[in-house]
Amino acid sequence: MKKAGILNRHLCGALAELGHGDGVLVCDAGMPIPHGPRVVDLAFRAGVPSFAEVVEGLLEELVVEGATAASEVREANPGAARLLAGHFSELVYVSHERLKELSAGARLVVRTGEARPYANVLLRCGVFF
Repeated sequence: MKKAGILNRHLCGALAELGHGDGVLVCDAGMPIPHGPRVVDLAFRAGVPSFAEVVEGLLEELVVEGATAASEVREANPGAARLLAGHFSELVYVSHERLKELSAGARLVVRTGEARPYANVLLRCGVFF
């Protein structure tokens, strides 16, 4: 058994399969899940695990070269907006409807237990070299 990092075997395996340019949607419990991408549902109960915990854990494991979020997050969920702005200096904002469209092209969806609106981000994987 791993003693550090992400322990969820489904998430750990899915992350290992990602390549440069692949998309990872990290979403709240209310985001519609697109058909097609692999889904790792971490939601245990409302708020557990939080969006922040999952994003920060993923950033310890992934190289991210870009991120996209719904523009509505800035007004509807200032905490999530601050978290994203703090991690991604060149965060791209699109409408929530556009984010849902873009998420259909993700290779992986990670569903959190977050119960606040617009706690969603589409990450684009980079390379470590």
